[in-house]
Amino acid sequence: MATSAPTTSHDTNPSPSSEKLHVSPESAQKFVESILVENGVPPSNAIIIAKALVLADLRGVDTHGINRIPSYMERIRQGVLDPTASPELKQITPVVAQVDGKNSFGFLGAHLGMNACIESAKVYGIGMASIKHSNHFGMSAWIVQQALDAGLLSLVFTNSSPALPVWGGKEKVMGVSPIACGAPGPTSGPFKGKDFILDMAPSVAARGKIYKALRRGEKIPKDWALDKEGNITDDPADALQGVMLPMGGPKGSALAVMMDVFSGVLSGSAFAGGVTGPYDASRPADVGHFLVAIRGDLFLEGGAEEFRDRMGILYGKVVGSEKAAGVERIWFPGEIEMVTAEERRKSGIPFVEAEVGKLNEEAGKVGVAPLEIMS
Repeated sequence: MATSAPTTSHDTNPSPSSEKLHVSPESAQKFVESILVENGVPPSNAIIIAKALVLADLRGVDTHGINRIPSYMERIRQGVLDPTASPELKQITPVVAQVDGKNSFGFLGAHLGMNACIESAKVYGIGMASIKHSNHFGMSAWIVQQALDAGLLSLVFTNSSPALPVWGGKEKVMGVSPIACGAPGPTSGPFKGKDFILDMAPSVAARGKIYKALRRGEKIPKDWALDKEGNITDDPADALQGVMLPMGGPKGSALAVMMDVFSGVLSGSAFAGGVTGPYDASRPADVGHFLVAIRGDLFLEGGAEEFRDRMGILYGKVVGSEKAAGVERIWFPGEIEMVTAEERRKSGIPFVEAEVGKLNEEAGKVGVAPLEIMS
């Protein structure tokens, strides 16, 4: 992956005239926790949810950060998401677990499921979990990070509401369902801490980026989506009434089907267009997820450290390869987001005034103090 603009890798058509208001990650975490608790979420669950949302904002994945709170809270108010529920885990075999999300926040089922995967992998080398009756779990990379923190590789799948046509079709059938995976990098040397994190949608762009453009009054690139009549559009409102376009044509379409197989069909959750989206408060979402954690020492005589050293060699080869014309730097997957997070921990998370207004409006409904803006 190559780019010359790491700090704007997730900003789509940013408006130069839009003044950014910066919020510290600590303030964002406290703010989100408070709103969740006042809406009936147990404090221990609120911490997990808020941490995942703030991490998305820190990594520059603003489409999946704390701006999701208003839509989540509307689902609670409409009775289609249970704020008080906690998922339940059943161990099927020593290495396979099933989680019933109980229509709780998707973050909770994914967190519980990955914990089970990690514990199995520590003993048996691999662990996997299927999660049913769940909800949107935000940015997939936070679950990958959970495995990385335990020193493990991971795979993270989910399905989602219909937004993408299958290749050759024109109706919404598949979700823009992200595929994510990760592997720990070296613990020493010049490439220390350079983990591998891939988190991508099977569409040209994540659907959340269209919602973000709509919030900010921005246009979208014309190769992202079609309107409901099947015409090219740069209007996010028209795009949301139409369909997303798969990346790589039939390849992106096939990846979306794969996500539905492993996340929906296998889990017992909704599939084949049956998932309800996070912005639709008409009924429960019934999202499915599929998670895997793997020890890096399974096949190498030198164990986990040999694996990490080999990852360092891979990193060096990738970022040190000869650059194409006009490319300033080659980046390892996940590295741009890591750099963005380091910068935002210092400078704060940037929001536009309209986004802060919506968040404060949500806070006001339950008597929570407004979001604190950095001076």
